[in-house]
Order: sequence, then C-alpha cells, then structure tokens
Amino acid sequence: MNKVEARQMGRSEGMSGLAKGLAVLEAFARQPALTIADAARATGATRAAARRCLLTLADLGYVAFDGKFFRPLPRVLRLGCGISESLPLPQVAQPILDKARDELNESISLAVLDGTDALFVARAEALRLVSTVVKIGASLPAFCSATGRVLLGALPDGRVKDIIRRSNLVQHTPNTLVDPLAILTAIRTARQSGYAMSNEELEPGLISMAVPVVDRTGQTKAAMSVSASSARIHFDRMPSVILPVLQRHANILSKSL
Repeated sequence: MNKVEARQMGRSEGMSGLAKGLAVLEAFARQPALTIADAARATGATRAAARRCLLTLADLGYVAFDGKFFRPLPRVLRLGCGISESLPLPQVAQPILDKARDELNESISLAVLDGTDALFVARAEALRLVSTVVKIGASLPAFCSATGRVLLGALPDGRVKDIIRRSNLVQHTPNTLVDPLAILTAIRTARQSGYAMSNEELEPGLISMAVPVVDRTGQTKAAMSVSASSARIHFDRMPSVILPVLQRHANILSKSL
C-alpha cells in the first residue's frame, strides 16, 4: 500500500466513524435511552462499533452511562435544535414557560448545568424591541448568574468549590461577585431560600431571578428563570412580583417530570 492509498483509507475510515456516531445520536431522537444492543440495532452497526461510538460520546460529555443505558446529556443541544426538540425536558417545559411569560410579560428560560456553565434548553421570549442574548443552546457562567447559582445550590459544597475553582471568574460589571467565598455564600443562600437573584452581575441593567425545578425524588433537574430590565422592574420588587409566579410554574413543571 502506497502513501496515497493509506491517506485515502484514513479519510474513508474517518468518515465511516463519523457517520456511525451521527447515526447513534439520531437514534436517541427515537428512543431516549439506549443499550449497546439497541444502538447496534437502530443503526445497523455491529455491537462493537456501536459500543465504541457510545463510549466516545460518553467521554466527550454528550451522553451519560449508568452501567446499562446510555442517555443524552445537555451538551447534545449544541449540535442543533433538531436534537434538542427530541429531549423530553424542553418539550414538557415549553407550554409552561409560555404561560409564565404571558402572565409576567417577561422572558422565561429553562437551563441545566453543563460543566461550569448554565446551558439554556428552552425559552419563551417576551415581545420586546430589544431581546436579550439568551437563546436556546447559549450558556452563561454559573458562578454569577441566578440560574447557575440555583443549579449549583443543588450540589454538595465540595463539588461547588471545585466548579468555582475551575470557573473563569471574570468581572463582567462592578456588581459581579468574583471572590470565591462570596460566590459560595451566594450559592448557599440560594440553596437555603429556594431561589437566587442576580443584580446586574452579567451586564448593566440586567436583573434576574431563578428557582429550581425538581423531579419526584426531589433532585434538581433544571432552573427556571426570569431576566428583566431594571428599567421595567425594581430589583427589590422581584421577590414579591416575580417569585410567586415563577415558583408556581416551576412546581407545575416539576409535577410533569
């Protein structure tokens, strides 16, 4: 075999591997949890090839493995909205987010923890002349966002400290907490109170509030949040105006999980 043939074979093998991996990801759109045998059957690949694909996806953070089943993780959302719409949480959440938006006339988002970030998986946008930068598939640093602090509050302090240590503690505004101890205190406060607030920590004029969405076992699966302009609502009024509506709709979503 000459060098040209070797390079051609390498390209062929690479494309074949990519095709198999994409086929496995597409299989999750039809079945939310796959065994190796399920993946092989759905894609027409051998069990060995399906296993390699699934383990590679797990290593890259796209799927989780519990010893038997592989399930898609939020990182899959970054591959495109088509896959995101096949995940149960965004589908179940969307009509609830829509109702909360209509009641508050503010944009409502749903996010999950993805490494050191809060990853947005669903959103109901309020009709504004200028919309925020938060979109489905976008991420915000967990350490300084209300959404992130709610999600981090569901974790043990040891994991929280590790995530803070690995975060890029950038001073986005003069209000941004960047001292690790102050951040940890804010997260503990969110854990105890059941909600978190961020007062212009991400950008001037942007205030936010978030509450947890829990499953039937009491584990936090996501955070539901409101981001608003401080020109429309005063930060100090959010607990009385925003919080009851947000908690009510988060409870509705929790019961639907």
